[in-house]
Amino acid sequence: MKKIYWVFLATAYLLAGCQAKSVHTEHDHEHHHEEETEHAHEEHNHEHDHEHGEDEHDHEHEEAGESHAAGEIVFKKANAEAIGLQTEEMTPAAFSEVLKTSGQIQAAQGSESVVVATVPGVVTLGTTRLMDGTAVQKGQTILSLASRTLSDGDVALRLKNAYETARKELVADKIVSEKDFEQARLAYENAKVAYEAVNGKHSSNGVAVTATMSGFLKNILVKEGDYVAVGQPLATISQNNRLVLRADVSEKYYAHIPMMRSAYFKTPYDDQVYKLDELNGRFLSYGKSSANNSFYIPVLFEFDNKGAIIPGSFVEVYLLGNPMDSVLSVPHSALVEEQGLFFVYIRLDEECYKKQEVSLGADNGERVQILSGLKAGDQVVTKGAYQIKLASASNAIPAHSHSH
Repeated sequence: MKKIYWVFLATAYLLAGCQAKSVHTEHDHEHHHEEETEHAHEEHNHEHDHEHGEDEHDHEHEEAGESHAAGEIVFKKANAEAIGLQTEEMTPAAFSEVLKTSGQIQAAQGSESVVVATVPGVVTLGTTRLMDGTAVQKGQTILSLASRTLSDGDVALRLKNAYETARKELVADKIVSEKDFEQARLAYENAKVAYEAVNGKHSSNGVAVTATMSGFLKNILVKEGDYVAVGQPLATISQNNRLVLRADVSEKYYAHIPMMRSAYFKTPYDDQVYKLDELNGRFLSYGKSSANNSFYIPVLFEFDNKGAIIPGSFVEVYLLGNPMDSVLSVPHSALVEEQGLFFVYIRLDEECYKKQEVSLGADNGERVQILSGLKAGDQVVTKGAYQIKLASASNAIPAHSHSH
């Protein structure tokens, strides 16, 4: 009986321990489940709040209208006014075929004069130093030729003595043959001509050499102390009011030369494009053969020098050929080059622009023919294109909306 009691008591104790462990395990499981549920709920709420925040952010941007199409560039109206931005509406117009070459500005016939020595002597420039570019008037003394220190003596005095002697012999009252008389008369005439060439021009410095025309000294070919002979060039005087444009054209374009009756040109010392039509220009002639050791044929134009064009300077020449109708063209200032490609900027509205690639055709130095990329009515930026390019590369461009 006592043995049965201890068995029952041990069994009850074991059952009580298992039940307590089961209750503890279920409690831990329920507690862990509740924590997972609460954590998942919190993550769900956080994701919901985040999505709700993004929706509100997107909604605010949509309400503000702060989105723009790809490829469009924003440039504020105030900035455009500050840089003086200008546009031009593309309109088909007449244009000419162009042949670009090089050339030189030359003096026109009759607009230059070479001053030569009238007597032999030593050059004396005097107190007034004349230099290249100095303006002179006709009859003004440029330099003097002194000969008093030479072995032959003063040329002016010798010519005067020879003239006086010849005149006395001619008027002497004596009987001579007709042959002797003619020889005396010829000697007198020659002495008279030589003396009159220096009469009134003789001074203490020697025989004065004067300007033969009004203009400016293009160059002085002698310096102080040089000895010169009769007929030697001393200086060149140019009026510079009428000039010649000489264009050198390759032989392969010889067949096109007869159609080229006008031209534009650019000098290396300014950015201005000179148009012969605006300078009273006219076609003179063109060569019928190329020069020795040259593959170029000269084409000559004459024009008025209304600006500061320097004779002798080398220029870029744009020979104008046959006219073309309905051509779209833009000024050079509208073009932007990038890695060999050319672009323009089209204005879409007051603050929105688009970059457009274009194909180029004939170039007359001022405007360029557009073969493709533009159409009539496009508003192309002609001043300020570079600033728009900088704005397109900036990371701080403000957002903008543009609806089409």
